[in-house]
Amino acid sequence: MLGDCPNRRGRFRRLAVVIAAVGALAISGCASGTEGGGGGGATSQPPTVSAQKVESIANTVPEAIKSSGKLIVGVNIPYKPNEFKDPSGKIVGFDVDLMNAIAATLGLTPEYREADFAMIIPAIQEGTFDVGMSSFTDTKEREESVDFVTYFSAGTLWAHRPDAPIDPNDACGKKVAVQATTFQDTDELPAKSRACTDAGKPAIEIVRFDGQDAATNAVVLGQTDAMSADSPVTSWAIKETNGRLIAAGEMFDAAPYGWPVQKGSALAQSLQMALEHLIETGAYQEIASNWGVERGMIDKPVVNGAVS
Repeated sequence: MLGDCPNRRGRFRRLAVVIAAVGALAISGCASGTEGGGGGGATSQPPTVSAQKVESIANTVPEAIKSSGKLIVGVNIPYKPNEFKDPSGKIVGFDVDLMNAIAATLGLTPEYREADFAMIIPAIQEGTFDVGMSSFTDTKEREESVDFVTYFSAGTLWAHRPDAPIDPNDACGKKVAVQATTFQDTDELPAKSRACTDAGKPAIEIVRFDGQDAATNAVVLGQTDAMSADSPVTSWAIKETNGRLIAAGEMFDAAPYGWPVQKGSALAQSLQMALEHLIETGAYQEIASNWGVERGMIDKPVVNGAVS
């Protein structure tokens, strides 16, 4: 995870304490600089992927939303590359480009409103937001409060230098960079290290950094042997470093990201159909590839697809 994000992935990921809630603010009224990032090189803005309104899908949108012409989206940032601010203060990212295409397919204009992460689902329940877009993991516990439309699969992914391969399942005695307080820092690597010492092998040296960019640079510069992070974060770091890092094995401990909507709302089916359309046209793959997160693409979105 990036910056001081609260726990987006339930028990799977970041363990930082959620900050006290702040009022939701329309993005048009916010001014901000670049938010925390993960990667070792300069980032250029990916091209925009256009999408057109599909009448048959747009007609399924609940009347209150359709008549307003807007899709009110609750978002918490930063979480690069999914949602963060560029130097001008504009909210950008994989999630943003995908939601923009979803809204266009539905014939709606997205209106992004910042909120504390912990307040997004309650605001959806109250009808303040139509949908949430903050890399929520779809969990069975959360499904008791809202419905989810799955759109991505995220887990843990390692990266290493091309000339120094490392096996995530056999990293005893190696130095592995992580962002402090992430799942990888508190759960994954300590468990792997204990397995090493229990087998009489050297422990994994967990090298902690406050930000993901520093963790990534440590691998690039040879200060550590590898890095471990959430799969979209690692994929973005690989993309940013322009060949200086490659993936070590495949993503593991996967769980679905989903867009939360009000329980029982027909908007869930509208979002699902819109994403199915973008998958069919190739726009979904293009957006994911632009942001270097194609490893997490799914074949078919579902409503309430929690695995735990």
